[in-house]
Amino acid sequence: MKLLKPTTEHKGKALAYRQAHFDAGERAIDGDNGLDDAATYEEWLTHLEEMEAGGHEFLIPSSTYFAVVDDEFVGVVDIRHRLNDGLLKAGGHVGYSTHPSHRRKGYATEILRLALEKCREMGIYKVLVTCNKDNIGSQKTILSNGGILENEHLCESGVTILRYWIEV
Repeated sequence: MKLLKPTTEHKGKALAYRQAHFDAGERAIDGDNGLDDAATYEEWLTHLEEMEAGGHEFLIPSSTYFAVVDDEFVGVVDIRHRLNDGLLKAGGHVGYSTHPSHRRKGYATEILRLALEKCREMGIYKVLVTCNKDNIGSQKTILSNGGILENEHLCESGVTILRYWIEV
């Protein structure tokens, strides 16, 4: 597996990745930095460039990558360069998802491992990764990458978030 920054050449595969989530009944895609809401792929690429360069007034700078195995998009990951109050409670440094047809194959664990390497390269040595309390797969993924549970956070929406720290 390798992590690739999205480019114009990835348009077809990226939109197919998005559609696979939609076809699975998933309207929001974790770690996609807005691909699920983008009007066009080109607008999304512009957004990613702005985020990489420093973010927006209310958004934290971040870097987004596709996870690719044998030229197939199996996931996506977004790495936030720092945390604000909201991300400190729920969201963390790393958000990721796996293609619906590639779940339970170990890809999420590898995506997070590679994202942690990117964090280290960026100078982020203590990484916060969060997940919903009912997401057993993400809990196992985070624990497999050395996650230490700090606490639970009850969001205003009523969802309980587990907050894990990983030293890289």
